[in-house]
Amino acid sequence: MKTHTLKITSLFVLATLLLSACGARPANQASAGNTSSNLIAQVVSQAESVAAKKIQNSAQSDSQPTPQPTTALQASDASSLLAAYEGALENVYTQVNPSVVNIRVVQQQSASTLDQSQLPFDFNAPQNSQPQTPQYSEGLGSGFVWDSQGHIVTNNHVVEGADKIEVTFADGTILPATLVGADSYSDLAVIKVEGTPDLLHPVQLADSKQVKVGEMAIAIGNPFGLEGTMTVGIISALGRTLPAGNTTTSGAVYSIPDIIQTDAPINPGNSGGVLVDEQGRVVGVTAAIESTVNANSGIGFAIPSAIVSKVVPSLIQTGKYEHPYLGISGGTLTPDIVKAMNLHVGQRGVLVVTVAEGGPAATAGLLPSQDTTTIDGQDVPVGGDVITAINGQTITKMDELIAYLNDQTEVGQSIKLTVLRGGNETTIDVTLAARPASTPTPEVTQNTPGQQSPNSGTSSNAWLGILGAQLTPEIAKAMNLKTDQQGILIVQVESGSPAEKAKLLASTQEVTINGQTVMVGGDVITAVEGKAVVSLGELRSLIATYQPGKVVNLTILRDGSALQVPVTLAERPANVP
Repeated sequence: MKTHTLKITSLFVLATLLLSACGARPANQASAGNTSSNLIAQVVSQAESVAAKKIQNSAQSDSQPTPQPTTALQASDASSLLAAYEGALENVYTQVNPSVVNIRVVQQQSASTLDQSQLPFDFNAPQNSQPQTPQYSEGLGSGFVWDSQGHIVTNNHVVEGADKIEVTFADGTILPATLVGADSYSDLAVIKVEGTPDLLHPVQLADSKQVKVGEMAIAIGNPFGLEGTMTVGIISALGRTLPAGNTTTSGAVYSIPDIIQTDAPINPGNSGGVLVDEQGRVVGVTAAIESTVNANSGIGFAIPSAIVSKVVPSLIQTGKYEHPYLGISGGTLTPDIVKAMNLHVGQRGVLVVTVAEGGPAATAGLLPSQDTTTIDGQDVPVGGDVITAINGQTITKMDELIAYLNDQTEVGQSIKLTVLRGGNETTIDVTLAARPASTPTPEVTQNTPGQQSPNSGTSSNAWLGILGAQLTPEIAKAMNLKTDQQGILIVQVESGSPAEKAKLLASTQEVTINGQTVMVGGDVITAVEGKAVVSLGELRSLIATYQPGKVVNLTILRDGSALQVPVTLAERPANVP
């Protein structure tokens, strides 16, 4: 009897595993027609029927003198389950694909100013032309129909700076589009086409706050320009943060909260497309990937529909969206910082590192860090106010602070911050302002996971192999440098690159500046062969004047001390942009 029980359990688990990616049908979804939710419900029903039949047969066999072996799941049963699952996916594609569009963007830039690190990762290389003559770069992305008035939603980094936008619908129709509004802080934009009522099939939004890890996730977009591509996976994680896309030299300026992570294959060109549930409802806008090869590695990110539903209507109405602004940079408390500040063991919260001059936090009297301590060889700010709650809701880390401000507050709202100051708890009232149109932020060559733009030259194929950020006063202060220090902070060193072989050091410490998580603590390049470098453009230009194999001397700051480091430049690998 015991043996039979184990076999029956295994059988039921097998039936369940075949359904694990399908998800359950929401209770509030009406039953009608041949919808994908009905098909998935059929799969569940068939599995339950198969399992019940096996249990009944097993119970009958248990009453016999000689036990009979449990029957394995029949091929016909498995085939039926598979057919229902396939039918569900087919229905989702039929329902959603007419709403998804291919977006082609053209930018014109002069050869003297062209900088590939300024292009979205969906962009192709510029067409060859003579020096100092106009060059054109072509980008491909995705979008989806928002309403019957012709509004189409995509990522800001897909269309930012475009001179020309074309939209290709599922039936092949190509129409020009104009930019209606854009928001770099959420990496969302709205464009519009005219006179196409028959082509407009608006999407349906799901509530991303109800999404659970393990549920089915379906991506539809135009990877590598392949229109109408559908891929399937699951929701891998929730609550991630993602630096807003930067397609200009100003860098990423804000961390987008509550990002959805999925293993549904996403590639360059998927940006601005949809991530939908098993009913074809949009749970997020595919925006970026984590990858070392600029292609799918099983970690993709989507901007949640909860943010989309707030930002897009404002972009349509006013062309912009105002984000609540507190005006601090900070970081999550760690046990080492807690110890250094003589706080209670296990204390949680957000340490205020800097306070923006004239911002809401400064007006309210929040205090920034005034001292530093050395932790694991790094100078770390300590001594500022520690935020432990907003309006009574506990805050344990920086991501929670950013998410709360985004989800629960609005411009002009007064909030109560519970803070620890000198070990004593106090409450501070802060009136939130609108986030400034531009704030001093890092200039990075790789702004989001998947946006691979390693340091690149324009005149030669010489390769240094770093990802860098131009120093700002905020970054310099976080690294205990003079606030007027100039140079390029090494954020990441590419594996196998000349920089790695020269033992240049990348950043290892995270701090939050103006709502963005920034890596600090690495070497700072201040000169190449004695020529000072202030911006990434200058560094790229200098490296481009040398040929692969040339040894160049870099002047760097390491822990505040100046060093000379010889680096042998290499030829740029074929798979590096």
